[in-house]
Amino acid sequence: MSQPKQSLYDAIGGLPTIQKVHKIFYDKVYADDWLKQFFAGFDQQIIENKQTSFMGEKMGGPKYLGKPLKQVHENMYISRELFERRHTLLSESLQESGIKPELMDRWLKIDNAFMKTVFKGSIESFYRDYSFPFKQRIIIPRPGNPKA
Repeated sequence: MSQPKQSLYDAIGGLPTIQKVHKIFYDKVYADDWLKQFFAGFDQQIIENKQTSFMGEKMGGPKYLGKPLKQVHENMYISRELFERRHTLLSESLQESGIKPELMDRWLKIDNAFMKTVFKGSIESFYRDYSFPFKQRIIIPRPGNPKA
């Protein structure tokens, strides 16, 4: 009989490793001309802590007690290009943190699974399908490309 697969949370070393990755990752996000605009006015440490708790649960760690992902991102226009840019920064952060390739692949697979929750197919569908008109929409064009 084979042993059950170790949770990613345990395999990477738990909370300290996730915190390390997210520190590197959010340093990159807050330095990125496009992504940082989504976090204007939000303390980086608070964002790191929320993301660490969220991903920790998804990796098999303690329960996340924050708001659901869809609720947090429902009023943000997140294009495929923007999601992929974020995903690239996460990949770089995992490499810089020394995460083993097979564990990095597992982390990125979990992260990528959330694309369908936050991704908006087009600006037109974002306006049409947006069900919370009392919340301000957040639409930030890619710097240097006002049509993005």
